[in-house]
Amino acid sequence: MPADRAVWERVRSRLRSFPERLAACGAEAAAYGRCVRASTAPGGRLGRDLCAREFEALRSCVAAAASRTPPGGRPPLPRAAERVDTRTPPRPLPGAASTRANK
Repeated sequence: MPADRAVWERVRSRLRSFPERLAACGAEAAAYGRCVRASTAPGGRLGRDLCAREFEALRSCVAAAASRTPPGGRPPLPRAAERVDTRTPPRPLPGAASTRANK
């Protein structure tokens, strides 16, 4: 059971520090809110992807805030897309280089 307690303490620590880190996203949240409010105002029409740019900026900010290392915590593991690929690149197929040169 002590391991479960350690995990729970780490989770609680991250949850407690999240509002402070999320406060940095105020500008993005305000921009998204203004876009939605303008779209739902009388005569406005809220539709899919209407505020996509503002939402993506807010989503990126929240994701960055969530991935920051909490004080006294471990750094997050890199996502699969950020990991370094140590494999050798694939070799081109025979004749592939000659077809590119002809184009």
